[in-house]
Amino acid sequence: MNTMTSMQAAPAEMVQTFLDEPRTPSVRLPRGACDSHVHVFGPYARFAAAEGQRVIPAEAPKEKLFGLHRRVGIERCVIVQSMVHGHDNRVVEDAIAAGGGRYLGVALVPTDVPSAELARLAAAGFRAVRFNFMKHLTGGHTVEDVLALTPRLAEVGMHLQVHFESNMVHTVGQQLQRSAVPVVIDHMGRVDATLGPMNTDFQALMGLLEKPGMHVKVSGIDRVESGARAGSGYPMGVALARELVSRFPDRCVWGLDWPHPNHTHIPDDGELVNALARIAPTEDLMRQLLVDNPLKLYRFESQT
Repeated sequence: MNTMTSMQAAPAEMVQTFLDEPRTPSVRLPRGACDSHVHVFGPYARFAAAEGQRVIPAEAPKEKLFGLHRRVGIERCVIVQSMVHGHDNRVVEDAIAAGGGRYLGVALVPTDVPSAELARLAAAGFRAVRFNFMKHLTGGHTVEDVLALTPRLAEVGMHLQVHFESNMVHTVGQQLQRSAVPVVIDHMGRVDATLGPMNTDFQALMGLLEKPGMHVKVSGIDRVESGARAGSGYPMGVALARELVSRFPDRCVWGLDWPHPNHTHIPDDGELVNALARIAPTEDLMRQLLVDNPLKLYRFESQT
């Protein structure tokens, strides 16, 4: 037996996470509509996956993303760096550069990132940094570490994006009120939509949004409804998203979360776009969610 070979790590498994041909949505989006939460993966020959991963998503490069957006009527976008590529933000930076001013980014960085690197990322089109507080996405940082970074984010015009477990809205969420910059909460705080709008986690999330500087992404209607499958319409997730948009129309942005990593199923992006008609059921709400709020929060240079 070759001991050296037997001790080598097994190659990572690559899994498909998105549909190559999603349905064409029937909902017509407003001019300048923004998808505020997607990722790009690879090509891995150029942008390697971070070390230590046993499962990595199939390649979802910028060309696939641009094609999807043309198909569904998206004109602006914010690409969020993923743990798939770790702190090497080049894959997002490359997509921003190719996006003609219509694509911006959110970076992953350690809490002790040099200020010079923050300034460089800001100049390259990154508008925020993201920190995960999820069981499957541990970053080795504490809330206090993250809060200590926020004055330096303010210096370069960045805000803070956070992804946490539902019950952390009562702890992490409360602590984040001390942030020196605006805070954007991912995927409706990952609340359990099956518990309905009166559950304590969702009520606490709405309480946070009453505080200055707090925002939420009404993405993840397909994630917060346990047991849901493509084609279901995600009624429970939609109900929570609609409540947030109705109560806090100036605090919400939306995203597809393409290409849907770490998921229970593969959503249809056309279905997710069609759900916007129920999440933001008036022309004014749709425009505020998809155009006005992203322009203000992410500061796209082109206003038209």
